[in-house]
Amino acid sequence: MTTKARKAIEEASIVVGYGTYIKLIQDIVRKDAEIISGTMGKEVERAKIAVKKANENHTVVMVSSGDPGVYGMAGIILEVADQEKTQVPIEIIPGITAASSASAILGAPLISDFAVISLSDLLTPLEKIEKRLELVSQTDMSIVLYNPQSQGRIEPLIKAYEIMIKYINPDTPIGIVRQVGREGQQSKITSLKNLLNEEIDMVTTIVIGNSSTKIINNKMVTKRGYSLTD
Repeated sequence: MTTKARKAIEEASIVVGYGTYIKLIQDIVRKDAEIISGTMGKEVERAKIAVKKANENHTVVMVSSGDPGVYGMAGIILEVADQEKTQVPIEIIPGITAASSASAILGAPLISDFAVISLSDLLTPLEKIEKRLELVSQTDMSIVLYNPQSQGRIEPLIKAYEIMIKYINPDTPIGIVRQVGREGQQSKITSLKNLLNEEIDMVTTIVIGNSSTKIINNKMVTKRGYSLTD
């Protein structure tokens, strides 16, 4: 997280968020702060509670993982605030999204244009996800996959592989990072053809290089076009 985000959490009188995220920041929450946590799927409910508490003149922090504007809670908070006609000021404090964090661990695979696609079909139909993958796989951009697979949801990653392998060289370097920025972080660099043989779950971020991505000193490096010779 950024220093600004940490300061906001430390100063909040009420902290709202998904239970797992609350546990990760427990040690920096004020001792006298009210904590409102919940389960996955109750995002709208938590957003309404946060806006209500803010309207009652509390300093409220809604916690997201990574960046709140990238598959996070920023959008729903703004929508709920508009629906409630609240005049409470809302500040979106950026964090470091998994694409950036994973890229730094792997080397420099996102040094040029890239696309980020979530494989979670809870809020986006699988057909739309597949169409986006079909199109972006033809652009020779690096691709970052979020929420790739869970125990009960393996089809999207298989579909993604089948689509990408049609357009992307099987030997293209890919990076797999689990628990990025958290305890138990693991990373591995392999090639696209091995994707489905790797251990992948919901806390895994997958980075697929483009045609100029190479392995240099055990790091993924996507060339941007600079010449190293005069």
